[in-house]
Amino acid sequence: MNEPNDGQTDAARWDAVEDATELLHEERFRDALRELGQVLRSDPYNPYAYYFLGIGLFEVGEIQAARDAYTACIKVAPGHMGARVGLCHVLRILGDVRGAIREGMAALSRMPGDPDALHAVGLAYSARGDDVAARKYLEAYLATHPELEIALETEALLASIGGGSHTAGDDDEEG
Repeated sequence: MNEPNDGQTDAARWDAVEDATELLHEERFRDALRELGQVLRSDPYNPYAYYFLGIGLFEVGEIQAARDAYTACIKVAPGHMGARVGLCHVLRILGDVRGAIREGMAALSRMPGDPDALHAVGLAYSARGDDVAARKYLEAYLATHPELEIALETEALLASIGGGSHTAGDDDEEG
């Protein structure tokens, strides 16, 4: 399913999804899904359309369909980080924790230290019950200084998997 690509084709494919991305930003998910379907009917190799289709489907709760869209994106663009991270999340949600870890690690192998991939892998390991690995990846994620809300959620998760988290500036006191 992988088709050769050049810069001009890539730019055209990006332009083709522009309206749909605006609809996603406006949270008009069903409209975006219709637009992306039209894009894919005219160009079944457009990785951006598959990626944004995955996002839209996830937002409307169609998790299995989102998985399929992310998988299609990876088939046409194996290096697409967003699709790998998205696939990691949906596989975890669907209960395929092993697959989620595999996809997250594939993303990290392509881009070590990527914050989104670190977070996804940490959540996948947490879902598997591997507290040591979850802590490793989630603390690495926190070291990237994510937005406050997600940092607080991650800190809470780390606290719930035992011993709290240890970040720069924390004291190792026992009380």
